[in-house]
Amino acid sequence: MLLMLGAMRPDKPRKTVSRQKANGFLIAGGIITALMAALVAVGWFWTPYPTTAMSRDKFLSPCVSHLLGTDNLGRDLLSRIMEGAGSTFLIALCVVLIGGIVGTVIGCLTGYFGGVADAVLMRVCDAITAFPSILLALVLIAVFGSGKYRIILILGILFIPSFARVVRGEVAKQRTQNYVASAKLMGASDFRIIFLHILPNTFQVLFPILTIGFNNAVLAEASMSYLGIGVRPPDASLGRMLSESQTYLARAPWYALCTGLAIVLMILGLSLISEGIQQRRRA
Repeated sequence: MLLMLGAMRPDKPRKTVSRQKANGFLIAGGIITALMAALVAVGWFWTPYPTTAMSRDKFLSPCVSHLLGTDNLGRDLLSRIMEGAGSTFLIALCVVLIGGIVGTVIGCLTGYFGGVADAVLMRVCDAITAFPSILLALVLIAVFGSGKYRIILILGILFIPSFARVVRGEVAKQRTQNYVASAKLMGASDFRIIFLHILPNTFQVLFPILTIGFNNAVLAEASMSYLGIGVRPPDASLGRMLSESQTYLARAPWYALCTGLAIVLMILGLSLISEGIQQRRRA
């Protein structure tokens, strides 16, 4: 008995360390996300300079008047990063909402009812996911044209299968639980069982997928803007700014550094929060 107690003692410090590590992820992720959210929110209403205003001060290094310097046309980098981050955030949020809502509904219905609809919809999802999402997005944009709203619609459609698959698997697992059988015995309709009983129990699986989807949407939008088929000028875009800054790396390294750092921080914050939540569950 003493040997058993001695063997169990080291587990408590391990759990404590795991929780402290999880709390560290959550705190760091929360701070980064809050800072980026504040930058985006302020950028929607105010920027230090007009984002399209050009001046003679080209490639001005960071200083008091221009905290992040200026670009090749003398435009204030902080103002353009604020607008570009807001545009990227809005596109990623809309993409996740479209993909998440439609994918969740499809996943709930196919996971609960199964049958022919399940087989057909899952094969459609397989067909979409068989191609690299960025490549398929490039093809669709080449066919239908670029622009902010077209990008939102195209990426939203491409993100549906990832949500549908995860939700379908979780719903199929939940429908065999006792609380579902009890709800059926009490006369609850199928849709009431799906959306009021089963769906709330899938949130613990949905949150990590939402954060991953948001990060992938940020990268997808930045990648397309980097290639010149995303947000159109004169609107600011982090991907396009990063592409333009490559030409001036030797002359103005802060141009690429500040733009790339903004993209990294937008992704890093939610990634740390998601990792912290998963670490707390394991602990």
